[in-house]
Amino acid sequence: MDILSRLSEELKIPAGPLAATVKLLDEGNTVPFIARYRKEVTGGLDDTVLRNLTERLAALRNLEKRKEEIKTLIDSQGKLTPALSAAIDAAQTVTEADDLYRPYRPKRRTRASVARERGLEPLADLLMEQRKRYDAPLIELAAGFVSEEKGVPDAEAALAGARDILAETFSDDAGLRKTVRTLTAGHGSLRTKMAQENPVFEMYYDYAEPLSRMPSHRILAVNRGEKEGALSVSVEAPRETILEALSAAVLKNRTSPAAEQISIALQDGYDRLTAPSVEREIRADMTDAAGEAAIGLFSVNLRNLLMQAPVKGKCVLGFDPGYRTGCKLAVVTKTGTVAETAVIYPTKPREDIEGSKRTMKRLIAKYGVDVIAIGNGTASGESEMFVADLLRELDGHTRYIIVSEAGASVYSASELGAEEFPDFDVTERSAASIARRLQDPLAELVKIDPKSIGVGQYQHDMKEARLDEALTGVVEDCVNAVGVDVNTASWALLSYIAGINKTTAKNIVKYRDEHGEFTRRRELTKVPRFGARAFEQAAGFLRIPGGEEIFDNTGVHPESYAAAEKLLSVFGRTREDVRGGLSLRSEASAYGMKKLAGELGIGEPTLRDIIGELEKPGRDIRDSLPQPVLRDRVLDIADLEEGMVLTGTVRNVIDFGAFVDIGVHQDGLLHISEMADRFVKHPSELLSVGNIIEVKIKSVDLKRKRIALTRKGMK
Repeated sequence: MDILSRLSEELKIPAGPLAATVKLLDEGNTVPFIARYRKEVTGGLDDTVLRNLTERLAALRNLEKRKEEIKTLIDSQGKLTPALSAAIDAAQTVTEADDLYRPYRPKRRTRASVARERGLEPLADLLMEQRKRYDAPLIELAAGFVSEEKGVPDAEAALAGARDILAETFSDDAGLRKTVRTLTAGHGSLRTKMAQENPVFEMYYDYAEPLSRMPSHRILAVNRGEKEGALSVSVEAPRETILEALSAAVLKNRTSPAAEQISIALQDGYDRLTAPSVEREIRADMTDAAGEAAIGLFSVNLRNLLMQAPVKGKCVLGFDPGYRTGCKLAVVTKTGTVAETAVIYPTKPREDIEGSKRTMKRLIAKYGVDVIAIGNGTASGESEMFVADLLRELDGHTRYIIVSEAGASVYSASELGAEEFPDFDVTERSAASIARRLQDPLAELVKIDPKSIGVGQYQHDMKEARLDEALTGVVEDCVNAVGVDVNTASWALLSYIAGINKTTAKNIVKYRDEHGEFTRRRELTKVPRFGARAFEQAAGFLRIPGGEEIFDNTGVHPESYAAAEKLLSVFGRTREDVRGGLSLRSEASAYGMKKLAGELGIGEPTLRDIIGELEKPGRDIRDSLPQPVLRDRVLDIADLEEGMVLTGTVRNVIDFGAFVDIGVHQDGLLHISEMADRFVKHPSELLSVGNIIEVKIKSVDLKRKRIALTRKGMK
């Protein structure tokens, strides 16, 4: 199999750029570096396409490796024929390759192997000849294999043993297994029954759905119900259709005296061996596909969450709600410094409302708090009502917002949390983290294991290594897309920069602490274990605001500094003009991009990127995104009425809809069927985490505290 040709066909990437991109990957270049600084080589492939390419390249190389292993194993038995070798080479999946190896795989003791030990294989071969007539009735031919010594007491036992051999042979046949798999997957159903009462899985107590149409979230839900003992699950295959297809493939002469014996063996092989095996394979494949779909959705949600607009230039009071131990507060200044912490008790059991208000008013007045960021965990509903009541008394500029605190406790107890706030307890660290999440979601959330951020579905049921790989890639892409201030970034943030690992990131922070701020990018090469290769990959994503070299505060890579300098001189500009902001695009277009790129010795994509960076040095690509909705009053679920229109923030997107924060403690569900006046294939077509949208209340279930939303009939 030509891997590059297959990749080119699958991913719709021209052969030339694909081969050059694979070469870059094989040389150890990172995805962010290739996507940003090798556009001329790749044809402008973005990081998402490059990650897909990386995954498929690894999968196809593993397939080729497995094929070679299989051929070696069969050859060691002296049974590898040219035809079999060609069939293995032509296999498109690992399953197809393993099916071809199945007859040669060492087996534990089976009914068929016992029959072979008893000398019954010649009888099985005789049956498979399917003669029009035999030299004697089959029962007489079988009698010739009777042997008390070998454990074959009579002719019927001999025929039964021969059938066992045939049943296993049919089950091991790659072509027949493919037929069973195709018909089962295409026409079978998944059936679930209640095994143990659990209201969470009530809809699956007596449920069936075609395998071919079952969406990923239901596959994962059924798997979890089975794992928790609530459901019994089975695959209902079209047995008669499958047996007819198998008979058509195996029975060459239906009038042969052996036809009945072969039919019995076919049915036995299917019922006892093939069907259970194929059922396991199909369910495993469905689970893998559902897991990949869920990981893909998780990745999209995580990307959108990390790339939300930061709330810059605001003093934020982080509010970590609680009951018995109180609510922890942390005032975080505009620059991200924790100025003061406190504990108040506005909730049960103490309910010190007045004392809590005095503390809050003092902190707001002392530090000029602009926003109160309330965590959405335990006691957040009571805390939100307390804060809203307080703000009504103040009648000032301060607003509040509910912030997801998913993973805050993980950060609080982490190595990094202890390093950043050694004198704080875990709850104080959590309050600081909640505040900083609002100020800069990306910089704060990278400190937490992506799986703990809470924007996925069934993430705990997925293959952990695969999930980690995908989500780490998303975080890496987001961090590099935004860029990092090397003089203020935590080692956690730096560790996601292309070419920098955790050890190097810590070395950068240590060097910075010992020698002061970096004034030029080149100084980074003095950091232990930060060699030329790492510098090449990382430099363009590291920023030095206010440094000696203005290009160091842009996404221009050091390898292109000479070209950037020459570009400025062509239009009579200087580095100082860049500091004040300038406009070059129209002049460059008038000059001719192709001509200009040729004179500078760079490609047109690189030229366009350089111009964009010089026009807005130090820019944050997130600044153009909508700011989060800040509130000064709270709604209770009892205040909601059907038809009410509210502004909300999308908190999570899942296969069957989206959860939207509308200013009530409970997020509302906007089901996929209510998202538009047209058919919507998947919620991600219309919505992303962080989107600010208008929704209409469709219904409210006060008893179950559920809010149904709609956007039908809305522009």
